[in-house]
Amino acid sequence: MADLRIVIVDDSPFSIAVIRGVLEDAGFEVVGEASSLEEVKEVVQRTKPNLVTMDMTLPGTDGLECTRAIHSIDNTIKVIIISSMMDDEIVQEAKKNKASGYIQKPVDSDELLTLVHRIMDHEELFLSLDSEFSDAFKEALLDGINKMTKSLLYFKEESFHHEEHSSAGLTIIMGIIGGFSGRMLLDMKMETAGRIASAVLKRIPSGNEEILAVIGELANIISGNSCSILNRKNKAYGLRVAPPTIMHGEQVHISAPSYKTFSALAETDFGDIMINVGFQRGDDHWM
Repeated sequence: MADLRIVIVDDSPFSIAVIRGVLEDAGFEVVGEASSLEEVKEVVQRTKPNLVTMDMTLPGTDGLECTRAIHSIDNTIKVIIISSMMDDEIVQEAKKNKASGYIQKPVDSDELLTLVHRIMDHEELFLSLDSEFSDAFKEALLDGINKMTKSLLYFKEESFHHEEHSSAGLTIIMGIIGGFSGRMLLDMKMETAGRIASAVLKRIPSGNEEILAVIGELANIISGNSCSILNRKNKAYGLRVAPPTIMHGEQVHISAPSYKTFSALAETDFGDIMINVGFQRGDDHWM
């Protein structure tokens, strides 16, 4: 966290001096201060911090309005509320407004530094996962198809996006939990699923139920192997999969999640397969 840039928001010069002292003694760079909503907007736009410490009571505004203003500028900036008041209702409001943590005045240096490290290490871990997961899921899809059907596939389209998914006919949804949560979608035409099931079973499937069972297990293997690949890279991810949800029909639409996802369209001997996967940051540091 050597490049961590911090802004302090407080209307008390004494509190600013105390917080600045704790942060700078720990080697962090304090790049600005603010004591009003307009000052918050100006200093955040000018200094581009990674983290803001936020008082709850400010002239003409409050810490929640300032937090919303910060996130309207850059929603990746982390905000720690530092306030003399601390009760369940205020803490819940802070969480609803995407604050990353909350501590009470008077500031305890160990508590503040522990929270800063926990939040920013969590963010660095997510950025690491975000840079690695697409390759892991592509590798697991290619390997799973190869081992189960003795055939290859070729990726012909890839993109990151945030939009509703319209199924080609069959969608398997795999929930992913652990240090971060997310989901994987495996999507294809029912005809493609039938051909894959035939190749896996080495016979014609007895019906749709058997086809769905085969594709559900394929999705489970792909998502499980992907999580294993990622967990070997960093055990702190702690990823694991939930049982599959199977949806099929002519008009299946899956709503867009609140986070971006990666999609890859693969050409196989059986037809096209689309894999879509993404993770969200979560609020692990509140736990």
